[in-house]
Amino acid sequence: MSRTTLAPALRWRLTLLIALLAGLLLLGWAWHQERWQAWLRGGEALLWLRAQAAALGPLAVWLMMSAALCLALPLVLLSMLVIAAFGPTWGMALCFAGAGLAALVSHRIGHLLGHELLLRLAGPRVRLLSETLGRRGLLAVVLMRLTPIAPFAVVNMVAGATHIRPWQMLLGTWIGMAPSTVVMGLLLDPLLRLLGRLDLPVVAGLAGLAAAGAMLLAWRLRRWRRSRAQS
Repeated sequence: MSRTTLAPALRWRLTLLIALLAGLLLLGWAWHQERWQAWLRGGEALLWLRAQAAALGPLAVWLMMSAALCLALPLVLLSMLVIAAFGPTWGMALCFAGAGLAALVSHRIGHLLGHELLLRLAGPRVRLLSETLGRRGLLAVVLMRLTPIAPFAVVNMVAGATHIRPWQMLLGTWIGMAPSTVVMGLLLDPLLRLLGRLDLPVVAGLAGLAAAGAMLLAWRLRRWRRSRAQS
């Protein structure tokens, strides 16, 4: 692999690592402040989140989540917040509805912008993404939702500029996001209750292990996709 190919991947990993370390340091600082410690450990953060969600209502949260996804905010992060705020049943329903609307809207934006304009704006990485989507169609959409190698909205817009139809975009989005969304729906609430009773080193260790596992899985799946594309 050439040096120019390695540089973007290394930059992405270093950025992710720095963000993770900064988040853990910030959490450690907050944990030692009496006011924030009570807020984090006493479940007040979750109560506050649910109060805000109840005040806004499901319709407003659905539209806000769709808009945030169109602006390239991470689907997994937004799904965690929505499921934590509304609980498993309503939370998962809103996640699928929000992702579906965002997929259709950004797909339409990509269709209106056109293939050549998107390539000029976004560069060679989007060209590779476009070629993969053009060859694999629905399967490529599913795989890119399972392994988020590009922001949610970017995949949708590039798909809109290719021959992928809106129903393929919608179905591929729902299939690809289903495993992580269902796991969060089943495990997030008990996990939050458990974390509220743990000390900071345990929480930080679990967060680090989860982040490392997610990065390893994404790297393995990217290698598998690259080998499939070359063959």
